[in-house]
Amino acid sequence: MKFKDFIKEKLIGIFLVIFALATIEIFLMAYPYGNFIKIYIPLTILVVYFIGLMIEYTSKKNFYANLSNTLNNLDEKYLVTEIINTPNFIEGKILKSSLEQIDKSMLEHVNKYKYLQEDYKEYIELWIHEIKIPIAASKMVIENNKNEATKSIDEELNKVEDYIEQALFYARSNTVEKDYYIKASNLKDIINESIKKNKSILIQNKMLINLHDLDRIVHTDSKWIIFILNQIIQNSVKYRKQDNNSGIEIYSKQGKENVILYIKDNGIGIKKGEITRAFEKGFTGTNGRLQNKKSTGIGLYLCKKLCDKLGIAIELSSIQNEGTELRLVFPKNSYINLK
Repeated sequence: MKFKDFIKEKLIGIFLVIFALATIEIFLMAYPYGNFIKIYIPLTILVVYFIGLMIEYTSKKNFYANLSNTLNNLDEKYLVTEIINTPNFIEGKILKSSLEQIDKSMLEHVNKYKYLQEDYKEYIELWIHEIKIPIAASKMVIENNKNEATKSIDEELNKVEDYIEQALFYARSNTVEKDYYIKASNLKDIINESIKKNKSILIQNKMLINLHDLDRIVHTDSKWIIFILNQIIQNSVKYRKQDNNSGIEIYSKQGKENVILYIKDNGIGIKKGEITRAFEKGFTGTNGRLQNKKSTGIGLYLCKKLCDKLGIAIELSSIQNEGTELRLVFPKNSYINLK
């Protein structure tokens, strides 16, 4: 709050005081008072008035400066009314009271939508678990009636299961801290489990798998990492080259403060200008718009979101028509701060 701005706001009052003093001076001149009285009375009134202005300015300046500094330092700015003191001037009291009412109204709306979101999330999770039952029953029927037609149906059911799993993890992605278990895990076991889960599509698409240097310990939640790896592997299959040399290489390196897991493929790659947007929600890029790919733009976005929650860095590099490399960087320290 600048002093000149404060004075501009008080100009009308200042002009009225000056007018009143001039009127008093005119009346005093009509009486035989000495010059001392004629000067002392108006000057005293003027000095007292400006002292009052300075007290008011100092009080308001301190309040608004404290309000501004508190806002700048707060991450959750709606809490500002809980921190600042109630000012001693009426405009500040009205402002704080108004902000408190706004905060209260905002929190009521937030809690309402939070409840609706939780309710919807619970419904999605329940639906996902329920839908797994008819899928499992369908797979049993297929297992007992194997032919070319049921084989194709089984492949489509596998895709449905993948999308269902993606929906489940997406629904839980904002509350990872409620559904995680960090422990020492062997990368080799995690990778083998992911390869096993994707065995059908890897065999069907004749993908060559090269695994090496994976016998390393990382501290993480293996369930969430397997899901992330599934998304990456399925992307490698989806964006493979149409030849018999398509493959995925998975290996790790031990760093000083971390373990880096590499997942490399020799697929069609990503355009240079699109690499930085690969983790954006809904971004499909040129590859995702190809007729036979039908990408949703959710897979890598979800991988990045989950990695951030688990304290794992995820990096991507790619050369068009040569392949894509994804790196998961596991910190050495097992005490990970989950947000």
